[in-house]
Order: sequence, then C-alpha cells, then structure tokens
Amino acid sequence: MTKIIRFEDLECWQQARALVKEIYKVTKRKEFSKDFRLVGQIQGSAISVMANISEGFIRKSDKEFIQFLFIALSSAAEVQSHLYVALDQDYIAESEFHSMYILTERTAKMISGLIKYLRKK
Repeated sequence: MTKIIRFEDLECWQQARALVKEIYKVTKRKEFSKDFRLVGQIQGSAISVMANISEGFIRKSDKEFIQFLFIALSSAAEVQSHLYVALDQDYIAESEFHSMYILTERTAKMISGLIKYLRKK
C-alpha cells in the first residue's frame, strides 16, 4: 500500500478531480452553458466533493477528516441529482448521464470506504 502524504495521493480525491473535469466539459456546451443556475450548482457541488476531501485531509484529525468526507459524500449525491436535471433538459445524452453518474458513484464509494477505514483506526 502506498503511503498517503498529500491529499493528492488519495484515490477518492483523484476520482473527484476527474469528475470535476467531466462536469466542466459538458457544462461548456452552448445550450447547457446558458443555464447559469444549473451550471453553477453542478460545478459547485462537484468542486465541493474535491475540496472537502482536501480540506478534511489537512485537518490532521480523523474525526474532523470524517466530517469533511461526509460533506463530500453529500455533495456527490447533489451532483447526481443535478445530472438528472441536465438529462431532463436534454443538455446531456443518456450515455453521458450514465457515465458521469457512475463516476460520481465510484467516487462516493471510495469516500465511504475511506470513512470506514478511518473509523476502524
């Protein structure tokens, strides 16, 4: 197992970064980009996943880290909910929805796994 020294070493943070990248890619599209409120919401919640993992990591306390990981987990659920809106408005295709939904789900599972690990420590 690789030693975790920086938040960038965390797999869940790396997955969250990939999620942010995908969200930004689709929200730059012409029709999607005009929906300022949804764009701000979905980008903000995706960024929140990534940011809360890093912010919690830097606290150096497992209890605080777990708190921030739960916030990241909540933000991941928010991203998934916003993806439904994007799909329903035809901003993204069904295949893109599934791809990003699964990426978000994978990220959330990694965060949950880290929470379980930290609680057992």
